[in-house]
Amino acid sequence: MKPIVSIIMGSTSDLPVLQAACQFLNQMQIPFELNALSAHRTPDEVALFAKNAQSRGVRVIIAAAGMAAHLPGVIASFTPLPVIGVPVKASLEGLDSILAILQMPPGIPVATVALNGALNAAILALQILALSDEALMQKLLNYKLALKNKITQANEELSSITYEYKV
Repeated sequence: MKPIVSIIMGSTSDLPVLQAACQFLNQMQIPFELNALSAHRTPDEVALFAKNAQSRGVRVIIAAAGMAAHLPGVIASFTPLPVIGVPVKASLEGLDSILAILQMPPGIPVATVALNGALNAAILALQILALSDEALMQKLLNYKLALKNKITQANEELSSITYEYKV
């Protein structure tokens, strides 16, 4: 089995944030790989990874980084594949990570999710992959239906709560 999603983190300290993405991709039965690469400490390896990802069958890259958070942008500069950046709250309440990933120059886009938003990164990866895969599209539709059903159920439960002045 070859990975079609690659999850890259700047260091293994980002792994707790990325667990949600790993669990979701696993639940959706999407083959993925998980690696630590640093834009600052292993720049040659980052470039080699990004340049070769497409030829290895990877179709979407999720890149998480905190602090300076250059990893997603550096990867995007070396590959035509979509890159989804996950800013990690590591310093300055994560604002530095958010801005570093959001503020990409023209021609080097990085889709950016919320701070520590690895689950949304995995869902976005599924949405991208589902455009050309009917089985994945059905999994996505089923997931969205389950979200709807969860809220419908919550409202039913809320309606049964009684208070003297609740109408």
